[in-house]
Amino acid sequence: MIYLDNCSTTKPREPVVEKMTEALRFNFGNPSSLHRMGMDAEKAMKNSRSIIASYLGVKNEEIYFTSGGTEGNNIAIQGALKARETRGNHIITSMIEHPAVMNTIREYEKKGFRVSWIPNDKNGRIDMQKLEEELCDETILVSLIHVNNEIGTIQDIQSIGELLSKRSSRPHFHLDGVQSFGKVQISLIASGIDSFAFSGHKIHGPKGVGGLYISKKARVYPMVFGGNQEMGMRSGTENIPGIAGFGEAVRILSEQGQQESQKARALKESMTRMITDQIEDVLVNSPAGELSSPYILNLSFGWTRGEVLLHYLEEEDIFVSTTSACSSKGTDKSHVLKSIGLDDNYIEGTLRICFSYEITEEDVVRTVKALKSSVEDVRSIMRR
Repeated sequence: MIYLDNCSTTKPREPVVEKMTEALRFNFGNPSSLHRMGMDAEKAMKNSRSIIASYLGVKNEEIYFTSGGTEGNNIAIQGALKARETRGNHIITSMIEHPAVMNTIREYEKKGFRVSWIPNDKNGRIDMQKLEEELCDETILVSLIHVNNEIGTIQDIQSIGELLSKRSSRPHFHLDGVQSFGKVQISLIASGIDSFAFSGHKIHGPKGVGGLYISKKARVYPMVFGGNQEMGMRSGTENIPGIAGFGEAVRILSEQGQQESQKARALKESMTRMITDQIEDVLVNSPAGELSSPYILNLSFGWTRGEVLLHYLEEEDIFVSTTSACSSKGTDKSHVLKSIGLDDNYIEGTLRICFSYEITEEDVVRTVKALKSSVEDVRSIMRR
């Protein structure tokens, strides 16, 4: 099997599974309980919090555990808007956000908030001049995706943070970091990030657990109330097995992440060369070099259908995707691909290939061979 759908989810590493199993079997106490079992569970949670905070270069008390990226984005966006609602009602975001952010902000637009949807260039980079023009005293939130989940574009967060810092009425700066956490380097403090959402299952950790960084300098109101777990930000009994596995995944990343990223970059560049050399009428939608994630390669094959190619490859035990797993079951064409100027012919023939540390050069060669055969077969049918 060659699994190349790692942007949708990743296979948990064996040490992660072991850590979770240990928690399920022996460390199953409620971390809010006062007895030893509760204290042991709390200790495991604190250890994971410390690992993640250290990895991000922030304080332990600035990390909150969530159920994943969607919840983290929602807490940050809705909580920041609630905290600043008396200061204005203007939100700035981009036209290539993940549905977790885009649909949340659309709900506030329906409620009467004014939203500026910043356009982007053909590489998926947002228009900095337009962003600066839209900023005003009423702007209370700027929410952007760090690494685009479909084409892998990395936004220039440092420059955006510097721009926002010059405003006397500085808005809350939220970053959707689900596809960047553990894969692309960032300094949250140096970039002026107020909140940053990330998830465990994108980095070979478990599903159902994520993290949210909220700067101590930022104001974010809780949106769910209960027993005041997670320092009052996210009430509800914590997922200790998931949190333990999440911490282990990040611990491994801190040791191996840079090397794995370099390997992924080399494989991505190798596959890109092979495909463009061997297959006609193909567009590479992911920006070249350091402008995009080393883990994401988005390609459009003219006169094909992405979903058909996906199933052809599946027959060869090769797994890819056509678009974001969070929107792939819908009927609408990708808003991201539309925003970079692709016409319907190429949008319909798009595949997203996402690498991991487990992929080899032999896997790349086999995938390209199978893909070439599949494209030729589909085109021969469609052009009859």
